[in-house]
Amino acid sequence: MLAEIITIGDEILIGQVIDSNSAFLADELNKIGIRVGKITSIGDNREQIITALDDALKNAGLIIITGGLGPTNDDITKQTLADYFNSKLVLNTTVLDHIKTLLSLRGVKISERNRRQAELPDNCRILHNALGTAQGMWFEKNGKAFISLPGVPFEMKTIMMEYALPMIREAFRPSPIQHLTILTHGLAESAMANKIASWENNLSPSIKLAYLPSPGILRLRLSVYDSANEAGRMLSEELSRLKHIIDDHIFGYNDDTLEELVGNLLREKGHTLSVAESCTGGKIASMVTSVPGCSDYFKGSVTAYSNASKCDLLGVDPDFIKKFGAVSQPVVEEMARGVRERFGADVSVATTGIAGPSGGTQEKPVGTTWIAVSTAGSTISQRFSFGEHRGRNIQRAAISALFMLRKELITIS
Repeated sequence: MLAEIITIGDEILIGQVIDSNSAFLADELNKIGIRVGKITSIGDNREQIITALDDALKNAGLIIITGGLGPTNDDITKQTLADYFNSKLVLNTTVLDHIKTLLSLRGVKISERNRRQAELPDNCRILHNALGTAQGMWFEKNGKAFISLPGVPFEMKTIMMEYALPMIREAFRPSPIQHLTILTHGLAESAMANKIASWENNLSPSIKLAYLPSPGILRLRLSVYDSANEAGRMLSEELSRLKHIIDDHIFGYNDDTLEELVGNLLREKGHTLSVAESCTGGKIASMVTSVPGCSDYFKGSVTAYSNASKCDLLGVDPDFIKKFGAVSQPVVEEMARGVRERFGADVSVATTGIAGPSGGTQEKPVGTTWIAVSTAGSTISQRFSFGEHRGRNIQRAAISALFMLRKELITIS
C-alpha cells in the first residue's frame, strides 16, 4: 500500500514556508502501515494540480493533498478538485453555520469570501474542521482515495487525527510497520557502517536498515514491513546481535532524547546540575531546560563568553588564561569547578572552544573544544576537534558535553 502527498502553495516553492505538513503526514501514515512513495510540492496552479493528481493516481492508492483551501483568489484547490471529480459546488448549510459561529467568536462578520468556503463538492465526504473555515474533503476514484486538507498545520493535524486516519484504517486496513530506532554516539556514519557491515549483510530481507545521521548522534532505524506477526521477535533478536558489536555506543531507543536520559539519571541519583558555557553559548542549558520537571535537578547556568566573565563569574585564574589561553584544559576545569561551587550543585559541566568560522590558529584550529565535568570528588576534561562549521560545532559540543556528563553520572553513586 503506497500513498503520495501533494502540498500546494507558492509560499512553499519560494522558501517562505517550510513544508512541515508532509513530515507529519508521512509519520502518521507510516505508523499505521502505509508507506509514502512520493511527496510533491506544487504551486497554486490548476494545470499543476491536475497533473500531480493524474501522476499520483497511477502509482498510489491513497493521495493526500494539503493547501489551497482558503478564502482568497489564489486558493483554487477546491474548484479544481470539484472539476477533477466531476462534481459541482453546493452550499452546505451546516458548514455555513459553523463558519458564522467561528467568525463571530473572533469578532469578525462573515463575508462573501467566507460564505463561499461553505460551498463544497457534492460528491465528497466532508471532514469537519472545528478550528477553521476550510473543510477537509474525501473523494474516491478508481478504487483510490483522495483526501484534501487545509494547509494550516494545526487545522490539518486535527482533521487528520480525528477524521482522516480512522477512515483510512477502515478503508484500507493496513498492516502496521514496526520500527526500532537505536540511538548511538561516538561513531560517524561511515565508521559505523564499517563496524556493523557483517551484521547488516546478514539481516533478514524483511528488515530494512536506515542510517539517520545528525551532528553528534547517529540513529539506526530498523523497519519490519512484511512480517508483522514476527516483527517484535525479529527486532529483539537483531538488537541483541547488534549490542554485542556496538553496545558502548548505544545510549537510547526510539523517542529517547539525550537531555531526558541525563535528567532521569540526575533525578534517580538525587544529584543537582549546573552548567558553564562559553563556545556553546547556552545551548546545553537550553537542552537541559527543555525537559519538563528539570527544576528537580537543574540549579542554573552561566554563559561566560568573554575572558573577564570567566574570571569574574566563575573564578577562573586570569594567569591561566594568559598562560594557556581561554580554550585550554586548565581554564575549562576551573570553569566547571567554579560553576559547581557557585550554584552549590553536585555536578557540573563546562565548555570552552573555537566555534568559528574565525579565531582558529595552527595549534588550536576552528572546532577545537575543551569540555569538563566536575563533581565533589574529581574534575575530568577532554579535548575535541569538531570541524569548521560553527552551527555543527556548537551542536556537537553540547551533545558531547551531555554524553560526558551521562558517562560520569553512571559511574558515581
